[in-house]
Amino acid sequence: MRELTYYVAVSLDGFIAGPDRDVSQYLYEGDHIEMIVREYRDTLPKVGLDALGLTATGDRFDTSLMGWTTYASGFTHTRDPYPHTRQIVFSRSHGQDEAPANLTVTDASPVEVVRELKAEEGAGIWLCGGGDLAGQLVDEVDRLVLKVNPVVLGAGTPLFGGVTGARPWSLEVSTPYESGVVVNEYVPGG
Repeated sequence: MRELTYYVAVSLDGFIAGPDRDVSQYLYEGDHIEMIVREYRDTLPKVGLDALGLTATGDRFDTSLMGWTTYASGFTHTRDPYPHTRQIVFSRSHGQDEAPANLTVTDASPVEVVRELKAEEGAGIWLCGGGDLAGQLVDEVDRLVLKVNPVVLGAGTPLFGGVTGARPWSLEVSTPYESGVVVNEYVPGG
C-alpha cells in the first residue's frame, strides 16, 4: 500500500507560512538543501529542477496533493509546478478550467481521494500543503517529515488547520543541519 507523506517546511512555532502566506523567512540555502536534492528531489518544482540541471526520479513520490492556495502561491513561476508527478489540487471554488490539463482540480473529499490513491500501485503520495488540507487528512498521514526552520513567525498558516483533539506521533529520526534547520520524521502513534 502506498504511503501519504506530509513533507513540509515549518517554523519553530508550527506555521507553514507566515501572515499573508509569506515563506520568505525560511532558509533556501545551506547544508540541508543537499539532503533535499538527494533524498526528496521529487518535491522540487520543475523550475527548480531545471535551474539545477536535474530531473525528478519518481522513486519517492509520483503523486502530489495540494490545496488551491498552495498551488496558487507559485503562479508567478508556473501553473504546472510538479509535472513529473500526478498533481491533484483540492478546491471548492476553483475548477479544472483554471489549470493545465495534466493537473487535476477536484472538490471531492480529500480523505476519499487519498484512500483511493493508497489502494493504487505506485510510489509515495506527497502532501505538499496547505494547512487546511493537512488538517482534513491528519488521520490519513502515514509519515510526517518536518523541515523545522529556526524562526518564530508568530502567526500564519498552521501545520494542521482545524484539528481538534490530540493525535500522538512518534519521532523516528531527527537530523540537525549546520544551517539551523532540523529535519524530523514522525509516524502516527505514541
